[in-house]
Amino acid sequence: MKTEELTAKILTENPNMDRYQLAIAVATRCDQLENGAQSKLNVNTNSVKSADLALMEIAEGLIVVKGFVDLEK
Repeated sequence: MKTEELTAKILTENPNMDRYQLAIAVATRCDQLENGAQSKLNVNTNSVKSADLALMEIAEGLIVVKGFVDLEK
């Protein structure tokens, strides 16, 4: 999936989050991945940039961004 599609999916599923908050969440997860955290996706991490990987993890719901989760789901 393209970056734009992943971003749209995340923002649609999380109406309390805006694109700036998403950028902070991606940057935080990207830092974690760069510092040795294991990816929660089953992909070859050598062929995917850490920012794209972080965005994919958030889009799949594998990474929960505190404060922006709709509790009514």
